[in-house]
Amino acid sequence: MVFASCNGNKINYNASGNFEADEVIVSAQQTGQLLSFSVNEGDLLKEGAIVGQIDMSVQQLQKEQTEASIASLKQKTGSAINQVNVAKKQLSSQQTQLDNLYREKERSQNLVKADAAPRKQLDDINAQIDQLQKQMAVTREQINLYQSNTATQNRSILSEKAPLEKAAQQLQVQIDRGQIVNPITGKVLTSYALKGEMAVLGKPLYKIANTDTLFLRAYITGNQLSSIKTGQEVQVRVDQGEKEYKSYPGTIVWISEKSEFTPKTIQTKEERANLVYAIKVRVKNDGYLKIGMYSEVFFNNKIQ
Repeated sequence: MVFASCNGNKINYNASGNFEADEVIVSAQQTGQLLSFSVNEGDLLKEGAIVGQIDMSVQQLQKEQTEASIASLKQKTGSAINQVNVAKKQLSSQQTQLDNLYREKERSQNLVKADAAPRKQLDDINAQIDQLQKQMAVTREQINLYQSNTATQNRSILSEKAPLEKAAQQLQVQIDRGQIVNPITGKVLTSYALKGEMAVLGKPLYKIANTDTLFLRAYITGNQLSSIKTGQEVQVRVDQGEKEYKSYPGTIVWISEKSEFTPKTIQTKEERANLVYAIKVRVKNDGYLKIGMYSEVFFNNKIQ
């Protein structure tokens, strides 16, 4: 790289380069018409600011349909309470009959002991008790069966609920992505879209960069590597008018581990053939510095 100076042909700076910034291209995350889009070149936007809205009416209707399907599942579920209540009343009646048979059995036993009643009468009562106990066992089994069948049926119906809820969540994510949210605080460099246009998934909408801090990309030769390190404080200088300069403190934040040929912007073939190393210097911007502006770097932190 040619290091030119206004001081005759004498070079009094260590490196030079151009300012750049971390630029973010914000793209559409959904496809649809831009219902609103309030981004203009030069605008200062805050992180998290809502700058536009893509039409998500179809997805909203799909979500409402899914939520309606979830609500209808409750109406499809059954209840065994009526059948169980009938069976419980039957069981209660059978229990009353059984209690009466036990009392009758006790009287018959006393009569048989006193030879006042035939043995067959007691045997008939025992047979009735045995038959009634079997009927009660069947009734209890019916109650359990009613409850079990209804629970199985309801589980089958309600098993559809979880997939529908996930579908509703996915649709909500799509709806949320229809809202264009600015990702960083910075200045809009370029706007690519207008309100009313069709946004397509992945289509760039605007470019933004945080210009409060800029990075000066410069190049140094191999013999300069030993004199710098990351974190080192340096001074950078930019033109201010024809013969005046403006200086800023900077910090070296990155030194390339790999050499490369001098960029083609250098004027002479001889110097373009040299191997150099790229560095980045972080500089706080007071509003005067612009992306692409040329600047000179002084490693000894002293401008000559």
